[in-house]
Parts: sequence; C-alpha cells; structure tokens
Amino acid sequence: MKYKIGMTVVGKVTGIQPYGAFVSLDDHIQGLIHISECHHGFVADIHKFLKTDQKVKVMIIDIDEYSQKISLSVRCLEKPFVLTPEPFVRCEHKHYWTNRKINEGFKPIQIRLDGWMKKALVDMESDNLKLN
Repeated sequence: MKYKIGMTVVGKVTGIQPYGAFVSLDDHIQGLIHISECHHGFVADIHKFLKTDQKVKVMIIDIDEYSQKISLSVRCLEKPFVLTPEPFVRCEHKHYWTNRKINEGFKPIQIRLDGWMKKALVDMESDNLKLN
C-alpha cells in the first residue's frame, strides 16, 4: 500500500517510549505517534492513552521523503477534521515561532544590521589574511 499524507489508517502499537509510540501499519512499514500527537492537551504519560498491541486509528501527518519515516497522529482524529483546498493537509493545531501579538516588523533587524555587517567584514578580512 502506498501511504500518503492525510490518509487515515489502522495500525498496531508495537512499542512505547517516553517520547512516543511506534505503530506498525503493515508487515514492513512502521510510523511514530509523537507524545504531542496522541491527545489534545498536555500528555504527561503516554501509557494513559496507548498500550502495546493496541489497535489504533491514526492519520498520516508527515512522510519524510529522504528517510521514509512516517509521522502519525491520533489527535487529528479526535476532533472533526476539515480538509482545506490547499495542496496539503494539516492538523487543527498551530505552532507560532514568534509572539504574534507583538507587531515589531523589521525593527529588530534594522537595529542589529550595522553590527552584523561590521562583524561580517571583520571576519572576511581575517579569513583573507589567513589565506595569504
């Protein structure tokens, strides 16, 4: 079976680690449910939600093209899942790498840009001296 992101499949939990659970999708393919994807909200102990040899319905949320590792989620199936017209499927939760309530724009870059350029020029000059 060719697995694709967004597919819902049933697998069997083959092992549990503190960081997640390994799920066998078929005889040759195995995926991982990260602890953050086993239930909505904070999960202190994955054993409260998953057991070894348990059959579990999961959604494929990522497939690493290079290593062929498959990331699985139970959390995406706990609430109704809405497919978006975008070319990819994503879960309902969002991760923000910055504080989206503060609108600083490019000001932090502008403040540091002169220092970065001076340091880059000094580094470039020292590299040129080492080559000569």
